[in-house]
This record gives sequence, C-alpha cells and structure tokens, in this order.
Amino acid sequence: MKHDILNLLKRVQAIADTGLVYAKDDYDIERYEELRDLNMELFRRYTGHREEDIRPMFPPVKEYPTAKVDVRGLVLSPEKEVLLVRESADGKWALPGGWADIGFTASETIVKEFQEETGLNVKPERLLAVMDKKMHPHPPQPFYVYKIVFHCTVLSGELEKSFDVLDVDYFKMDALPELSEDRILKSQIEMLYRKVISGDTVPYFD
Repeated sequence: MKHDILNLLKRVQAIADTGLVYAKDDYDIERYEELRDLNMELFRRYTGHREEDIRPMFPPVKEYPTAKVDVRGLVLSPEKEVLLVRESADGKWALPGGWADIGFTASETIVKEFQEETGLNVKPERLLAVMDKKMHPHPPQPFYVYKIVFHCTVLSGELEKSFDVLDVDYFKMDALPELSEDRILKSQIEMLYRKVISGDTVPYFD
C-alpha cells in the first residue's frame, strides 16, 4: 500500500512536470505549478522529510520526464560465487553497476562500470532482466527506475576496488552479505543466479 501511494505521487509529479514543459497559457502554467507544490507537500507529509531536503530531488524539467535506468552485471566465479561491490553510499553490497551513461549503450555502460568498480574487464554475454522497481519490494525512493541486468564473463584483470566503492569480493549464494536493497534485492540475485545456472535464456521483464 505504501509503495502504491509513492508511485501515485511520482505519477502526479510527472504530470505536473510534463504540463510545465508543454503549457503555453499563463493560467495552465500557474495550475501546473500549484499541482507541483501540492504534490511536494504530500511528499513531505508521506516521507517525513523537510521540503528543503526533498525539493532538490525534483529540479525543474525542460523536457518530457522519463524513467531513470540503472545497469547492473552478474559475474560468477569458477566456483559459482557471485561478485559484489560494497557501496560507499550505505556500506552495503550490490551487483556492480550504476546509472546508464549518455553516449554509451547499456552493454558499454556495464563494461565501463566493471572496469571502474572492480578492475575487471568483462564481456556482457546476454541480457538477464529488465526490472521495474515498483514491481519489487525495494525501499521507497523519489525516482522511477528501470533496472537492466546482464550476465557477464571476465576476460582479464584482477579484483581491485575503486575510489567510489569500499570493497569488492565474491560470495556464495547461501552466504550473501547485507545487501544495498535500494540497488538489488536477495530475491533478484537468486532469480538471476538461477537463470544463469539453469541456462534459461529468456530475459525476465517487469
């Protein structure tokens, strides 16, 4: 129920932002600005955060608002252990990856992310999943996010954490560390792992 309310607030925010992008009439602009302000107040009451902390998450838009894209990669060791990085943002673990970069394909993005975060050169073998975060029990967040996950194999390199992660290591599936659930859930890793181990080549979606 809470996630449903948050998704509705995100939709109202998108409607207000879209209206401000395309509205020409001063009356319409005023109404969309009022709708945006009212929705900001609802966000404040729902989350308990101060408006001055919430508003920077929703800067004025100049074009049609769309979902953000998070790209992640699953790499397994020869012993079938999962490679994870420890995020500096919360000290918890996630699959390597991050926001999609403009000018890079999704597969190019994950190659770059692995190089930057783990020191490994990888090859994306196939698409495992395209997930809508609203369909999974992630913690609430202001952005609407799609997650793209590739199965990757290691071509070369040695494990070496970068400046923006705290650690990098392999873990057995029955001994996963505390996960950064804003980025990945245990149920998602389990599903992705099963697809690779079983040879299931049909990408998961939603």
